[in-house]
Amino acid sequence: MAEAGSFADRVKQQADIVRVVGEYVRLKKSGQNFTGLCPFHSEKTPSFAVHPVKQIYHCFGCGVGGDVFKFVMEMEKITFPEAVRAVAEKCGIAVPRARERTPEERRENQQRTSLVEMHREAAAFFAQQLGGTPEGKAARAYLLDRGLNSEAMVRFGIGFAPSGGEGLLRAMKQKYPEKVLEVSGLFSRDQSGRLYDRFRRRVMFPIANESGKIVAFGGRALGDDLPKYLNSPETLIYSKSNILYHLDRAKEALRQSDFAVLVEGYMDAIAVALAGISNVVASCGTSLTESQVKLLNRFTRRIVVNYDPDTAGQAATERSLSTLLEQGAEVRVLALPGGKDPDSFIRAEGAAAYTKLLKEAPPYVDYLIARARKMDLTSAEGKLRAVNFLMPYVQRIPDRILRSEWATRIAQQLRIEEPVLRESMRRAASERRSEVKSRPELVGRAGKPAERRLVQMLIEAEEFRLQLAQQIRAEDLHRGLETERILAVLVGACESGERPDAASLATALEDRDRRLLFEIAFEAAAAPTWEEAESCLAVLRRRRAEEELAAVQRQIETQSAAAGSNGELRRLLERKQELRRRLDPPAQ
Repeated sequence: MAEAGSFADRVKQQADIVRVVGEYVRLKKSGQNFTGLCPFHSEKTPSFAVHPVKQIYHCFGCGVGGDVFKFVMEMEKITFPEAVRAVAEKCGIAVPRARERTPEERRENQQRTSLVEMHREAAAFFAQQLGGTPEGKAARAYLLDRGLNSEAMVRFGIGFAPSGGEGLLRAMKQKYPEKVLEVSGLFSRDQSGRLYDRFRRRVMFPIANESGKIVAFGGRALGDDLPKYLNSPETLIYSKSNILYHLDRAKEALRQSDFAVLVEGYMDAIAVALAGISNVVASCGTSLTESQVKLLNRFTRRIVVNYDPDTAGQAATERSLSTLLEQGAEVRVLALPGGKDPDSFIRAEGAAAYTKLLKEAPPYVDYLIARARKMDLTSAEGKLRAVNFLMPYVQRIPDRILRSEWATRIAQQLRIEEPVLRESMRRAASERRSEVKSRPELVGRAGKPAERRLVQMLIEAEEFRLQLAQQIRAEDLHRGLETERILAVLVGACESGERPDAASLATALEDRDRRLLFEIAFEAAAAPTWEEAESCLAVLRRRRAEEELAAVQRQIETQSAAAGSNGELRRLLERKQELRRRLDPPAQ
């Protein structure tokens, strides 16, 4: 059995039994479980099941079952320590160098067992204090005022630490040696070396590990005592970077709903859970760690980040996004209106209002772009700052297709020419920079970058050259461009089945266009893709729409000044609205 806080326990928390068993058995999703043919006996109909929430397996045919370590032990015919090492290696978890346990390590293992039991007893002590004394009654009144009834207090194990400083110590020192009391995180020493209760006059929230064992506490001060929240220090059984508050209660809901709501604090998690959304976990104010994300990924990769909307909360949201994106999570962000955190919003507006906003939470890309759009985008420098704000998030996305989608949406929302943005991002990535260098083209040079890239692709793109030419011709996208005559010659050559050759085509152009064609042909560029071609075409379509919008606006002004017909004016106004929708589509 993996002892709380041990290396085996950490491996078990981070390992995904479905992934490990899947290396030996072909598994298929069946409801909330996975099934397959049992590897321990011969069968034709699957009776072997893996429960991803409880992290166990069982065969309904031969009766074998156990956890991830037991499975590997049986499959590989190895010992428990060897299975722990094997599972850690399969899951990419660094394995400490194997060596014989020292007497000190054996004492630590005994201490872990004592600490788990001590925290269970401390939780019972704190719960008993709540309402049992005048101070406890004040704490109970505070919780009632925060919207928690007696049932909720019992459900979440909430208690109260008295102000005396020795209440818990008296309850524990008869049973546990002073050394264990000292390393428990429940007590501190004063200047004279005397032990006293670490938590005093605080509402107490038990913190459990994934298996439901209480390993730490968070204490919320009553009144103006500082700090407002005081958490247990790191101990043999508690590492805050490996714990998510409420995960032990949320596991089943996470699997069933296939998404998690990530909040900051205990009261936020409790409020969301009481609102009927059990698939909520809290990072407890700390920066979200890679270990916490890996732990959460065992249950779902779809995350809605709902941190406080204040400045600190926004910074925490952005840090968390970086970590989540690096681990391949699918992220949305809920920023509640009115500057409210989840707890205060639910108390003010109700569970139904919160649930509605949760369902409408935008993808993280829209949240971050909205933040970037608050910067000054009227200047080249402002656009550069906005792009560089977004760049670190782009670079952390492991999936190439998602990175490409980012570039498209950033370009649309910040009104930057997409081919220029893509090239700037490509250069930054190749040079391992987390920001884009200042380039005049970032704010556009009369559309030249998109035009130049289309010229290059019509010359070089063997696979889709004809398709590109036909699309330019069908929409007449080259009309009025600086490169109009060059594109016309290239489109004609492609449609006739010729392979465009700059030297041959140059003879049909005037001197200025001939010079421009050779200049473009010699420019270094990445291999052409149809995705990039579509981006360039979109730039031309947008320019065409902007020109038409300006023309329509002039017509509207003329009609209004001349008291033109209501029918014509109505038509122009409808066309204006249609063009505006095309230029500024609503966020998806």
